[in-house]
Amino acid sequence: MRDRLAAGLAAFALLGAAGCSGPPADSETLLVFAAASLQEPFEELGEQFEASHEGVDVQFNFAGSSTLVGQIQQGAPADVFASADTANMDKLVDAELQGAEPVDFATNTLMIAVPPGNPAGVSDLASLTEDDLDLVVCAPEVPCGAATETVERSAGLTFAPVSEEQSVTDVLSKVTSGQADAGLVYVTDVQKAGDEVEGIAFPESDDAVNTYPITTVDGTAHASRSAQFVDLVTGERGRQILAEHGFAGP
Repeated sequence: MRDRLAAGLAAFALLGAAGCSGPPADSETLLVFAAASLQEPFEELGEQFEASHEGVDVQFNFAGSSTLVGQIQQGAPADVFASADTANMDKLVDAELQGAEPVDFATNTLMIAVPPGNPAGVSDLASLTEDDLDLVVCAPEVPCGAATETVERSAGLTFAPVSEEQSVTDVLSKVTSGQADAGLVYVTDVQKAGDEVEGIAFPESDDAVNTYPITTVDGTAHASRSAQFVDLVTGERGRQILAEHGFAGP
């Protein structure tokens, strides 16, 4: 395990995902790999964790869950992993890289995001199959992409997206930048975007509720601190902050 983590240090450094500047020499760094949709609530939780744990520097790597678990499998040093679905957490468990039993801490559902004013006139899920509509979705291996495929099958529709992105934040960015007429993202992403997008709910989203699990990573040099961070996320304060950002309970 030590060889796996040592081998991954150089590769992870190239990612630049843990921050641009290093922590003070006397601090303890906690590396949290978390699904892109968790960025805002986790950054808030990270600040609270640092405030209550002197000398601890929480750094995040936010990306698609499939990307994150792949990085961990390849040796990137991580202390905590939070996935946007159980399938990618199962990959970590199957590889015996979990430090503890994963705990479900939140759920999320899909929503259609369109630019302000909804210029393409999207009204429901079926609208996304129109020939002249530029639709952007997540790639199938990403949790939001797997959920998209589920609602697509449930509704008996066939989408023809102009691009498939590796994270839900990339889909949202395509919509907010005017590069897409519509995108399938999470309810939480629509809330986060504010006036930059309009959200359209659809009943088929109930068929693809994503459950978010979290665990410590095997081999962490900060097992106690990592477990404490997991406790913060899964505890009352963590769920309160997640709810404020639009997440539902597990």
